[in-house]
Amino acid sequence: MLNVNEYFAGKVKSIGYESGTIGNASVGVMEVGEYTFGTKQPEEMTVITGALRVLLPGSPDWQVFMPGETFYVPGHSEFNLQVSDTTAYLCKYLSK
Repeated sequence: MLNVNEYFAGKVKSIGYESGTIGNASVGVMEVGEYTFGTKQPEEMTVITGALRVLLPGSPDWQVFMPGETFYVPGHSEFNLQVSDTTAYLCKYLSK
């Protein structure tokens, strides 16, 4: 089953799904802007197109992730994103 999600007044949209090979995941698009997301479980985020500037929990420095690059977010945390060009991503929800 597909679940459509919308955040930040429609500037971030995703479609959640369950896959037999990767488990629960979502694929989405973020418009230009700055966003703070909270997580319950660990996440693996991969940039598909565009770029994400990310401030991960506990890190003092922003990091830039380009297409094909992946970063990990610990469970029960928040992370900040800066998006300077419309960006597509894949998010895999990892086991706790």
